[in-house]
Amino acid sequence: RISHIESRMIRFDVIDIDALQSDKVVFGATVTVEDLETGDSKTYTLLGPDEADHTKGTISIESPVGRALLGKYEGDEISVQVPRGRVDYEILSVNFHG
Repeated sequence: RISHIESRMIRFDVIDIDALQSDKVVFGATVTVEDLETGDSKTYTLLGPDEADHTKGTISIESPVGRALLGKYEGDEISVQVPRGRVDYEILSVNFHG
């Protein structure tokens, strides 16, 4: 396990979340979306696959929702294939928390 972590560390970049200010969805962003069919809103923080924990509101940038959100902006609509079917979301806000 230690060897695995050490081999991945050489590819890590440190990102200062406090320095990020944008309405574009990037790694580390906290994004609130609204399900266009139900009106329900959800908030996700986009992290790496090793850090993501959906029970804590974090998702992987490699997940279907994470991939669909990356590079989008507040007000954009996305369509995502999830286990329950296709879901259409509108991005309500993009924030960065330290």
